[in-house]
Amino acid sequence: MNRKTAIVTGSSSGFGLLCVLELALKGFTVIATMRDTSKANNLLELAKERKLETNIQVIPLDVTSSDSIREFKRILDNYSQIDVLVNNAGLAVGGFSEELSLEDYRRQFETNFFGVIAVTNAVLPHMRARKQGRIINMSSISGRFGFPGLSAYSASKHALEGYSESLRLELRPFGIDVTLIEPGSYQTNIWTSVDQLQNNPNSPYTFYMENLLKEINNSKTDYGDPREVAKLTAQIATVPDTPDLRYPIGKGVKTNLFFKKTLPWKMLEKIVLKKLFP
Repeated sequence: MNRKTAIVTGSSSGFGLLCVLELALKGFTVIATMRDTSKANNLLELAKERKLETNIQVIPLDVTSSDSIREFKRILDNYSQIDVLVNNAGLAVGGFSEELSLEDYRRQFETNFFGVIAVTNAVLPHMRARKQGRIINMSSISGRFGFPGLSAYSASKHALEGYSESLRLELRPFGIDVTLIEPGSYQTNIWTSVDQLQNNPNSPYTFYMENLLKEINNSKTDYGDPREVAKLTAQIATVPDTPDLRYPIGKGVKTNLFFKKTLPWKMLEKIVLKKLFP
């Protein structure tokens, strides 16, 4: 009987790295993709410690590059089956909307949204041929709730949510499931790469950014262990029944979603702004 095969994008660190290890522990052959394979050392060392190195294959993939996607498709032809795709590759562009360029927004969407579509479309023919498969899209609480200073990131995740809803309905007749994981704040390095989430003394938003950064720093002790998200990913990949569409996870996430669903927006914005401007 063939081993099941899973693909994880953005596997060099964070959720992606941990998802690779958890899926390998579940017995999958895992294709760990990353833009720069020279950054695979940490993943491979952890895999070796757990005696999982034979279950993991690292290949290069830049989800924003047409040439890289074409090569990815060619590599997939060497596999007899693709059972799970975890669209995890992502980046976060921070900053206030007025001060972001259209290029900033395009760069955000190229990875977090269009990259997901490109990889998914490359994998779908393999899943449809066998009439089975699971696509797990790594979204965010920001895909359900817009936060100040994160308009580009939040917009890309909102787009991912709408795309995933439609895709799930399109693929159900083919036996393919589509699921969203919606993490809150976790101890990953995505926020350390937010090059524009910093204070600029010449900005009219300086007072706002100061309060926003203060709130982020004060909340860091509450950030969750990213292994929770990886374990949830592996659980969704292996659950025998059809998985749910959405899986919110993390401290305060379900409470925030409940408030957004039940409270009038005016009341909700007062709560958010009062937290930032007590």
